[in-house]
Amino acid sequence: MVSYLGLNPSEESSGGRQRLGAISKQGNPMMRYLLVEAAQTAARLDPELRRDYQRLKFRRGSAVAKVAIARKLAVRLYWKLREAAQPVSSARMQGSPASPVVGESLSSY
Repeated sequence: MVSYLGLNPSEESSGGRQRLGAISKQGNPMMRYLLVEAAQTAARLDPELRRDYQRLKFRRGSAVAKVAIARKLAVRLYWKLREAAQPVSSARMQGSPASPVVGESLSSY
């Protein structure tokens, strides 16, 4: 899902060195834009995302932090869609998030 949206980092590897660059932007620009907009709202309402956003904003800047939160939302969305497609299995797969796509505070709106 992240690669489809173009939110994965570009990579330059040579020998034993691996350098990760800016996002690849190979996906749909409108979907990426909407996901970043959703990330801004989610970062205000979800305490976990707010904490991650503030930490990244301090270290790397607000633009990088917004894209990172958008990527987290895309990963959460993937796991929610996968869970919805296979409702028979109640066991969580290894690596799947225990948290919802966005905090419980949004479900009341």
